[in-house]
Amino acid sequence: LGILVFNFIFTFAQVYTLQYVGQRVMYDMRIKIMEHILHLPLAYFDKNPAGRIVTRPTNDVAAINEMFSSVFVYLLKDIMLLAGILIIMYRMNPRLTLYMVALTPLIVFITVVFRIKVRNAYRFVRKKIAALNAFLQETISGIRIIQIFTLEDTMWKRFLDVNNQLFAANMKQLYIFAIFRPLIEVIRALALAVLIWLGGGEVIRANLSFGALVAFISYIDMFFRPIRDLSEKYNIMQSAMAAGERIFALLDENVEFKGKGLRKQIRGKVEFKNVWFAYNEDEWVLKDISFVVNPGETLAVVGPTGAGKTSLISLIFQFYRHNKGRILIDDIDIEEYDLGYLRSQMALVLQDVFIFSGSVEKNVKLYNEKISEGKVEKAIKYVYAHEFIQKLDGGLKSELGERGTTLSVGERQLLSFARAIAFDPKILVLDEATANVDSHTEYLIQKALKKVLQNRTSIVIAHRLSTIKDADNIIVIYDGTIKESGKHEELIKKKGLYYHLYTLQFAKDIESV
Repeated sequence: LGILVFNFIFTFAQVYTLQYVGQRVMYDMRIKIMEHILHLPLAYFDKNPAGRIVTRPTNDVAAINEMFSSVFVYLLKDIMLLAGILIIMYRMNPRLTLYMVALTPLIVFITVVFRIKVRNAYRFVRKKIAALNAFLQETISGIRIIQIFTLEDTMWKRFLDVNNQLFAANMKQLYIFAIFRPLIEVIRALALAVLIWLGGGEVIRANLSFGALVAFISYIDMFFRPIRDLSEKYNIMQSAMAAGERIFALLDENVEFKGKGLRKQIRGKVEFKNVWFAYNEDEWVLKDISFVVNPGETLAVVGPTGAGKTSLISLIFQFYRHNKGRILIDDIDIEEYDLGYLRSQMALVLQDVFIFSGSVEKNVKLYNEKISEGKVEKAIKYVYAHEFIQKLDGGLKSELGERGTTLSVGERQLLSFARAIAFDPKILVLDEATANVDSHTEYLIQKALKKVLQNRTSIVIAHRLSTIKDADNIIVIYDGTIKESGKHEELIKKKGLYYHLYTLQFAKDIESV
């Protein structure tokens, strides 16, 4: 009974410890990966689909956990068992043992070849798993478009193609493993044949007892049992190594430049001095851009689609770093500032608003506990968002679905404005923030903008030129360069590119001008 109790306690401790170590490894790896992902530059996310990135802290980490829990502990036990068997066999008959050891190079050669083949196969499998995840993420995110344009059959066929590629990759890996395992069995049979042939001769010559030969055969079987186990565990280990390569490739990506650490009170002056920028080498998106926005002023940026307006905003927030020239905040180079602190002094209202799952209040203050509920309510009223929030069940506490699908485009835009106001930025950037709203919402935003922009440095990108008539300065960007600049009336009188853009939208207004 005591032995049974001891065995129960020991087995429980072994299983619990093993699983705890595996779970702890996964926990720590996910933390490390997620921390790194959050600090990667925006360029990385532009080049890698979300589904592929999600695979790293999920599927790949799970593969490594399987190696820890199923391989490492038993690997040590199997190696010790092999060493013990060899010592016993050597003490029984050194000559026969050396004959058996002579097969080791063949086992090593087969293992090395298998390692190379299966590693490549597993790399391909991990790549196809990431492709499948990316496809699923894209499909689910775009399900509205898929259903509107009746693309269900098309997406189903694309899914079948991606799924078939993953199936083929898995079958290739299984094919390689299916060859490796029988080869180990062939070597085992060869070892037994050699043992019986040589050992039988020793028995006939009375140099070895028949009982010792039987014992040797038994030890040969025991010797190859851990080797068979290792061959199966080796498969798991190769999968984990392929996953580990992809995780470490992610962790080797350079994190976003965090600036040189300067933290000082910001007044809000923004200056570009001969700034050049390209996403790809020598393919300039912005060319020799220069302008100044003094504290409290409003700069409007207009131009046709693809002119470089949004790229200019990306440089202000340092989502990308400029290639040439200088960007100054309060006459200090932008790279001197601590990037996190600098961004905390700014706010950005985008055309495509992202809403997190959670309450209205949390979406306004973005989980910042320094922003009180009273400040949230004030910001909401400031931009007239209270009109629709009051109609929601629960008001501020109302739960919003993923990406705010229960809200209209205009309502999401108003929440984005409230979010910006709640953070009370020194520099406010609006990136075509009224482009997708209806006339009533635009009217509400126009009422709010006059208050929002007051005593705050503002940079406004707008297609609707009616929103920027009162700007202190307007710059017109075309093909990455500034073609015109000045106030609204001045640019209308010049009858240049701004006049042309304005005419397209407000022909009747021009006739009266």
